[in-house]
Amino acid sequence: MAKKDVPPRWDRKMQQRLARGEAAALGELYDRFASLVHGLAHRVLGDERAADGITREVFIHVWEHPDSYDPKQGPLRTWVATLTHRLAVQRLRATETAALAREGSGTAEELEHKVRRASVAARADYIVQSMPVPLRAALERAYFQRRDYRQTAADLGITEDEARRRLRLGLQLLSTAHDTGAPGAPPGYGGAV
Repeated sequence: MAKKDVPPRWDRKMQQRLARGEAAALGELYDRFASLVHGLAHRVLGDERAADGITREVFIHVWEHPDSYDPKQGPLRTWVATLTHRLAVQRLRATETAALAREGSGTAEELEHKVRRASVAARADYIVQSMPVPLRAALERAYFQRRDYRQTAADLGITEDEARRRLRLGLQLLSTAHDTGAPGAPPGYGGAV
């Protein structure tokens, strides 16, 4: 493994602390990732209570199975996001399948389309949240403030070439939301919907 691929020390230490059963480590992990977990779950499920339930499930899973995270596979943040995504998609499929069976309206194909749409939206949110601040700032100006690359360059105090580069890279990263893997997850973590 190359030096640049070594996960942050915090990730390795956190995994070790969780494996030892340190309750304080779980609290620290929760403080760091609860908003990410809840946001991703809510994006997939569109329901506050269901997102709360997924958040609990994710942290229970982390507490009960700390060794299922392998620091060599990637960052702890990505692993937690992948776990959240998988559990939320499973919950969405289960609730929508039950509704489909109960009501008899809709088709399995419509259900899969809904699940895929929610999954892509959640991955896009994760990608944007995980982007380096300079890329995210450029995209936010271009998208939310409807600024072109020249205006973005002026707003950020950078060259027009740099603004174009940041926008292009940010959009390239965002375009991967349609990939079937989990958000930014290494191949070993799977995450297909």
